[in-house]
Amino acid sequence: MNVFHAIIQGIVQGLTEFLPVSSSGHLAISQHIFGMGESNLFFNVMLHVGTLAAVAAFYRRLIKRLFRAFLRMLGDIVMGRYKWNKMDEEENLVIMLVIGLVPLFLLFVPLPFSGGMNAKELAEIWSGKSGYMVVVGASLLMTSALLTLGIFANKMTEVSYKERGIVRKKGAGRHYMNVIDSLSVGIAQTFAAVFPGLSRSGSTLAVGELRGINKQRALDYTFVLGIPSIVAAAVLEGKEALKSGKFTLGMIFPTIVGVIVSAIVGFFSICLFKWMLRKDRMHIFAIYTAVVGVIVIIIGTVELNTGVNIFTGKPLVFI
Repeated sequence: MNVFHAIIQGIVQGLTEFLPVSSSGHLAISQHIFGMGESNLFFNVMLHVGTLAAVAAFYRRLIKRLFRAFLRMLGDIVMGRYKWNKMDEEENLVIMLVIGLVPLFLLFVPLPFSGGMNAKELAEIWSGKSGYMVVVGASLLMTSALLTLGIFANKMTEVSYKERGIVRKKGAGRHYMNVIDSLSVGIAQTFAAVFPGLSRSGSTLAVGELRGINKQRALDYTFVLGIPSIVAAAVLEGKEALKSGKFTLGMIFPTIVGVIVSAIVGFFSICLFKWMLRKDRMHIFAIYTAVVGVIVIIIGTVELNTGVNIFTGKPLVFI
Protein backbone atom coordinates (compact mmCIF):
# COMPACT_ATOMS: atom_id res chain seq x y z
CA MET A 1 0.00 0.00 0.00
CA ASN A 2 1.41 3.37 -1.04
CA VAL A 3 0.05 6.93 -1.21
CA PHE A 4 -0.93 6.60 -4.89
CA HIS A 5 -3.01 3.49 -4.20
CA ALA A 6 -4.50 5.21 -1.13
CA ILE A 7 -5.61 8.21 -3.21
CA ILE A 8 -7.16 5.97 -5.88
CA GLN A 9 -8.98 3.90 -3.26
CA GLY A 10 -10.13 7.06 -1.47
CA ILE A 11 -11.58 8.47 -4.69
CA VAL A 12 -13.28 5.15 -5.49
CA GLN A 13 -14.74 4.89 -1.98
CA GLY A 14 -15.86 8.53 -1.85
CA LEU A 15 -17.60 8.37 -5.22
CA THR A 16 -19.17 4.95 -4.96
CA GLU A 17 -20.27 4.96 -1.30
CA PHE A 18 -23.03 7.45 -2.09
CA LEU A 19 -23.50 7.28 -5.86
CA PRO A 20 -25.71 4.26 -6.69
CA VAL A 21 -22.93 2.16 -8.21
CA SER A 22 -21.73 0.16 -5.15
CA SER A 23 -18.62 1.05 -3.17
CA SER A 24 -18.00 -2.57 -2.14
CA GLY A 25 -18.18 -3.69 -5.76
CA HIS A 26 -15.82 -0.99 -7.02
CA LEU A 27 -13.38 -1.52 -4.15
CA ALA A 28 -13.35 -5.24 -4.97
CA ILE A 29 -12.69 -4.41 -8.64
CA SER A 30 -9.92 -1.89 -7.92
CA GLN A 31 -8.25 -4.19 -5.40
CA HIS A 32 -8.52 -7.04 -7.89
CA ILE A 33 -6.80 -4.94 -10.58
CA PHE A 34 -4.00 -3.82 -8.22
CA GLY A 35 -3.66 -7.29 -6.69
CA MET A 36 -4.59 -6.18 -3.18
CA GLY A 37 -6.58 -8.45 -0.89
CA GLU A 38 -7.67 -9.18 2.63
CA SER A 39 -4.68 -7.48 4.27
CA ASN A 40 -6.34 -4.14 3.46
CA LEU A 41 -9.32 -4.72 5.76
CA PHE A 42 -8.29 -1.98 8.21
CA PHE A 43 -7.69 0.45 5.34
CA ASN A 44 -11.17 -0.30 3.96
CA VAL A 45 -12.66 0.36 7.40
CA MET A 46 -10.92 3.73 7.62
CA LEU A 47 -12.17 4.70 4.16
CA HIS A 48 -15.69 4.07 5.43
CA VAL A 49 -14.94 6.38 8.37
CA GLY A 50 -14.01 9.06 5.84
CA THR A 51 -17.32 8.72 4.02
CA LEU A 52 -19.11 8.69 7.38
CA ALA A 53 -17.60 12.11 8.05
CA ALA A 54 -18.87 13.26 4.65
CA VAL A 55 -22.49 12.23 5.23
CA ALA A 56 -22.44 13.61 8.79
CA ALA A 57 -21.19 16.97 7.48
CA PHE A 58 -23.72 17.12 4.64
CA TYR A 59 -26.69 16.17 6.83
CA ARG A 60 -25.57 17.98 9.98
CA ARG A 61 -28.73 20.15 10.11
CA LEU A 62 -31.06 17.20 9.57
CA ILE A 63 -29.17 15.14 12.16
CA LYS A 64 -29.54 17.99 14.65
CA ARG A 65 -33.30 18.19 13.97
CA LEU A 66 -33.63 14.41 14.36
CA PHE A 67 -31.79 14.52 17.68
CA ARG A 68 -34.14 17.23 18.92
CA ALA A 69 -37.14 15.22 17.67
CA PHE A 70 -35.84 12.18 19.56
CA LEU A 71 -35.56 14.15 22.80
CA ARG A 72 -39.01 15.64 22.21
CA MET A 73 -40.48 12.17 21.73
CA LEU A 74 -38.83 10.90 24.90
CA GLY A 75 -40.39 13.81 26.80
CA ASP A 76 -43.82 13.07 25.32
CA ILE A 77 -43.50 9.38 26.24
CA VAL A 78 -42.53 10.19 29.82
CA MET A 79 -45.39 12.68 30.15
CA GLY A 80 -47.87 10.30 28.51
CA ARG A 81 -48.51 12.67 25.58
CA TYR A 82 -46.98 10.57 22.79
CA LYS A 83 -49.34 9.53 19.97
CA TRP A 84 -48.20 7.52 16.95
CA ASN A 85 -50.57 9.29 14.53
CA LYS A 86 -49.54 12.78 15.73
CA MET A 87 -45.85 12.58 14.83
CA ASP A 88 -44.32 15.32 12.68
CA GLU A 89 -41.95 14.50 9.80
CA GLU A 90 -38.80 14.46 11.95
CA GLU A 91 -40.37 12.26 14.64
CA ASN A 92 -41.67 9.91 11.96
CA LEU A 93 -38.18 9.70 10.45
CA VAL A 94 -36.59 8.90 13.82
CA ILE A 95 -38.94 5.96 14.40
CA MET A 96 -38.56 4.69 10.83
CA LEU A 97 -34.76 4.85 11.08
CA VAL A 98 -34.85 2.58 14.13
CA ILE A 99 -37.19 0.13 12.39
CA GLY A 100 -35.10 0.22 9.20
CA LEU A 101 -32.03 -0.97 11.11
CA VAL A 102 -33.74 -4.11 12.45
CA PRO A 103 -33.19 -6.28 9.32
CA LEU A 104 -29.40 -5.80 9.65
CA PHE A 105 -29.44 -8.31 12.51
CA LEU A 106 -30.15 -10.95 9.85
CA LEU A 107 -26.49 -10.60 8.84
CA PHE A 108 -25.53 -12.50 12.00
CA VAL A 109 -28.04 -15.36 11.61
CA PRO A 110 -26.39 -18.64 10.46
CA LEU A 111 -27.22 -19.49 6.85
CA PRO A 112 -28.80 -22.88 5.98
CA PHE A 113 -26.34 -25.53 4.81
CA SER A 114 -23.38 -23.26 5.56
CA GLY A 115 -21.86 -25.05 8.52
CA GLY A 116 -22.65 -22.14 10.83
CA MET A 117 -21.47 -19.35 8.51
CA ASN A 118 -23.54 -16.16 8.62
CA ALA A 119 -24.26 -13.63 5.87
CA LYS A 120 -21.64 -11.16 7.13
CA GLU A 121 -18.90 -13.77 6.91
CA LEU A 122 -20.04 -14.74 3.42
CA ALA A 123 -19.90 -11.09 2.34
CA GLU A 124 -16.32 -10.80 3.61
CA ILE A 125 -15.31 -13.86 1.58
CA TRP A 126 -16.91 -12.59 -1.63
CA SER A 127 -15.43 -9.10 -1.33
CA GLY A 128 -11.97 -10.20 -0.17
CA LYS A 129 -11.16 -13.17 -2.42
CA SER A 130 -10.05 -12.64 -6.00
CA GLY A 131 -12.03 -15.53 -7.50
CA TYR A 132 -15.52 -14.12 -7.01
CA MET A 133 -15.60 -11.37 -9.64
CA VAL A 134 -18.59 -13.01 -11.36
CA VAL A 135 -20.58 -12.41 -8.16
CA VAL A 136 -19.56 -8.73 -8.26
CA GLY A 137 -20.64 -8.44 -11.90
CA ALA A 138 -23.99 -10.12 -11.33
CA SER A 139 -24.63 -7.84 -8.34
CA LEU A 140 -23.90 -4.76 -10.46
CA LEU A 141 -26.49 -5.98 -12.98
CA MET A 142 -28.97 -6.33 -10.11
CA THR A 143 -28.20 -2.73 -9.11
CA SER A 144 -28.97 -1.63 -12.67
CA ALA A 145 -32.27 -3.54 -12.64
CA LEU A 146 -33.33 -2.02 -9.31
CA LEU A 147 -32.44 1.50 -10.43
CA THR A 148 -34.53 0.98 -13.57
CA LEU A 149 -37.48 -0.23 -11.51
CA GLY A 150 -37.09 2.78 -9.20
CA ILE A 151 -37.10 5.19 -12.14
CA PHE A 152 -40.26 3.57 -13.53
CA ALA A 153 -41.97 3.57 -10.11
CA ASN A 154 -41.18 7.25 -9.54
CA LYS A 155 -42.63 8.14 -12.95
CA MET A 156 -45.82 6.24 -12.09
CA THR A 157 -46.06 8.10 -8.78
CA GLU A 158 -45.71 11.44 -10.58
CA VAL A 159 -48.42 10.44 -13.09
CA SER A 160 -50.72 9.33 -10.27
CA TYR A 161 -50.33 12.61 -8.41
CA LYS A 162 -50.86 14.62 -11.59
CA GLU A 163 -54.04 12.73 -12.46
CA ARG A 164 -55.42 13.41 -8.98
CA GLY A 165 -54.50 17.09 -9.24
CA ILE A 166 -52.05 16.90 -6.34
CA VAL A 167 -49.24 19.44 -6.63
CA ARG A 168 -46.54 19.55 -3.98
CA LYS A 169 -43.58 21.90 -3.81
CA LYS A 170 -41.26 19.07 -2.79
CA GLY A 171 -42.48 16.77 -5.57
CA ALA A 172 -44.73 13.72 -5.84
CA GLY A 173 -44.68 10.91 -3.30
CA ARG A 174 -45.26 10.38 0.39
CA HIS A 175 -43.10 12.14 2.98
CA TYR A 176 -44.39 10.14 5.93
CA MET A 177 -43.10 6.56 6.00
CA ASN A 178 -44.72 3.53 7.58
CA VAL A 179 -43.37 0.32 9.10
CA ILE A 180 -43.59 -1.64 5.83
CA ASP A 181 -41.63 1.10 4.04
CA SER A 182 -38.85 1.02 6.63
CA LEU A 183 -38.59 -2.77 6.78
CA SER A 184 -38.51 -2.98 2.97
CA VAL A 185 -35.69 -0.45 2.75
CA GLY A 186 -33.89 -2.16 5.67
CA ILE A 187 -34.07 -5.54 3.93
CA ALA A 188 -32.67 -3.98 0.75
CA GLN A 189 -29.80 -2.55 2.79
CA THR A 190 -29.14 -5.98 4.30
CA PHE A 191 -28.87 -7.63 0.88
CA ALA A 192 -26.56 -4.82 -0.26
CA ALA A 193 -24.29 -5.60 2.69
CA VAL A 194 -23.98 -9.22 1.51
CA PHE A 195 -23.43 -8.82 -2.23
CA PRO A 196 -20.42 -6.73 -3.33
CA GLY A 197 -21.74 -4.84 -6.35
CA LEU A 198 -25.29 -4.38 -5.07
CA SER A 199 -25.40 -0.65 -4.28
CA ARG A 200 -26.74 0.20 -0.83
CA SER A 201 -27.85 3.72 -1.79
CA GLY A 202 -29.21 2.58 -5.16
CA SER A 203 -31.17 -0.42 -3.91
CA THR A 204 -32.63 1.35 -0.87
CA LEU A 205 -33.60 4.39 -2.97
CA ALA A 206 -35.25 2.14 -5.55
CA VAL A 207 -37.21 0.25 -2.90
CA GLY A 208 -38.35 3.55 -1.40
CA GLU A 209 -39.54 4.73 -4.82
CA LEU A 210 -41.32 1.41 -5.39
CA ARG A 211 -43.14 2.04 -2.11
CA GLY A 212 -44.33 5.44 -3.41
CA ILE A 213 -42.08 7.58 -1.20
CA ASN A 214 -40.96 10.99 -2.46
CA LYS A 215 -37.60 10.41 -4.18
CA GLN A 216 -35.69 13.13 -2.29
CA ARG A 217 -37.20 11.95 1.00
CA ALA A 218 -36.21 8.37 0.16
CA LEU A 219 -32.66 9.48 -0.63
CA ASP A 220 -32.32 11.44 2.62
CA TYR A 221 -33.66 8.43 4.51
CA THR A 222 -31.19 6.01 2.94
CA PHE A 223 -28.20 8.31 3.56
CA VAL A 224 -29.08 8.91 7.21
CA LEU A 225 -29.92 5.22 7.65
CA GLY A 226 -26.40 4.48 6.47
CA ILE A 227 -24.78 6.39 9.36
CA PRO A 228 -25.37 3.79 12.10
CA SER A 229 -24.75 1.04 9.56
CA ILE A 230 -21.32 2.46 8.66
CA VAL A 231 -20.48 2.99 12.34
CA ALA A 232 -21.40 -0.61 13.19
CA ALA A 233 -19.41 -1.96 10.23
CA ALA A 234 -16.39 0.17 11.15
CA VAL A 235 -16.44 -1.05 14.77
CA LEU A 236 -16.86 -4.74 13.91
CA GLU A 237 -14.40 -4.81 11.02
CA GLY A 238 -11.98 -2.55 12.89
CA LYS A 239 -11.76 -5.06 15.73
CA GLU A 240 -11.09 -7.90 13.29
CA ALA A 241 -8.48 -5.86 11.42
CA LEU A 242 -6.61 -4.97 14.62
CA LYS A 243 -6.70 -8.59 15.75
CA SER A 244 -5.19 -9.72 12.46
CA GLY A 245 -2.07 -7.66 13.20
CA LYS A 246 -1.57 -6.87 9.49
CA PHE A 247 -1.69 -3.08 9.93
CA THR A 248 1.86 -1.69 9.94
CA LEU A 249 3.35 1.70 10.80
CA GLY A 250 4.13 2.23 7.13
CA MET A 251 0.40 2.25 6.39
CA ILE A 252 -0.39 5.18 8.72
CA PHE A 253 0.30 8.02 6.27
CA PRO A 254 -1.36 6.35 3.23
CA THR A 255 -4.38 5.57 5.42
CA ILE A 256 -4.70 9.19 6.58
CA VAL A 257 -4.47 10.37 2.97
CA GLY A 258 -7.10 7.84 1.89
CA VAL A 259 -9.51 8.92 4.65
CA ILE A 260 -9.19 12.62 3.78
CA VAL A 261 -9.68 11.95 0.06
CA SER A 262 -12.72 9.70 0.66
CA ALA A 263 -14.31 12.33 2.94
CA ILE A 264 -13.88 15.20 0.47
CA VAL A 265 -14.93 13.20 -2.59
CA GLY A 266 -17.80 11.66 -0.62
CA PHE A 267 -19.24 15.06 0.33
CA PHE A 268 -19.33 16.22 -3.28
CA SER A 269 -20.70 12.89 -4.52
CA ILE A 270 -23.73 13.38 -2.22
CA CYS A 271 -24.27 16.81 -3.78
CA LEU A 272 -23.98 15.27 -7.25
CA PHE A 273 -26.38 12.43 -6.44
CA LYS A 274 -29.09 14.74 -5.10
CA TRP A 275 -28.73 17.02 -8.13
CA MET A 276 -28.95 14.13 -10.61
CA LEU A 277 -31.98 12.72 -8.82
CA ARG A 278 -33.71 16.11 -8.92
CA LYS A 279 -32.90 16.42 -12.66
CA ASP A 280 -34.10 12.85 -13.40
CA ARG A 281 -30.67 11.65 -14.58
CA MET A 282 -30.74 8.32 -12.74
CA HIS A 283 -30.74 6.39 -16.02
CA ILE A 284 -27.03 7.26 -16.32
CA PHE A 285 -26.26 5.14 -13.26
CA ALA A 286 -28.52 2.31 -14.48
CA ILE A 287 -26.65 2.19 -17.80
CA TYR A 288 -23.24 2.48 -16.13
CA THR A 289 -23.79 -0.37 -13.66
CA ALA A 290 -25.18 -2.58 -16.43
CA VAL A 291 -22.15 -1.98 -18.68
CA VAL A 292 -19.61 -2.47 -15.87
CA GLY A 293 -21.51 -5.54 -14.64
CA VAL A 294 -21.31 -7.20 -18.06
CA ILE A 295 -17.59 -6.39 -18.40
CA VAL A 296 -16.82 -7.77 -14.92
CA ILE A 297 -18.78 -10.96 -15.62
CA ILE A 298 -16.82 -11.49 -18.85
CA ILE A 299 -13.50 -10.91 -17.07
CA GLY A 300 -14.55 -13.13 -14.16
CA THR A 301 -15.59 -15.93 -16.53
CA VAL A 302 -12.28 -15.77 -18.41
CA GLU A 303 -10.39 -15.87 -15.11
CA LEU A 304 -12.37 -18.86 -13.89
CA ASN A 305 -11.40 -20.72 -17.06
CA THR A 306 -7.70 -19.79 -16.75
CA GLY A 307 -7.48 -19.89 -12.95
CA VAL A 308 -5.46 -16.67 -12.75
CA ASN A 309 -6.05 -12.94 -12.27
CA ILE A 310 -5.60 -11.48 -15.78
CA PHE A 311 -4.29 -8.19 -14.35
CA THR A 312 -1.63 -9.57 -11.99
CA GLY A 313 -1.06 -13.09 -13.31
CA LYS A 314 -1.53 -14.49 -9.79
CA PRO A 315 -3.71 -17.57 -9.08
CA LEU A 316 -7.31 -16.89 -8.09
CA VAL A 317 -8.12 -17.20 -4.40
CA PHE A 318 -11.29 -18.87 -3.13
CA ILE A 319 -12.46 -20.13 0.26
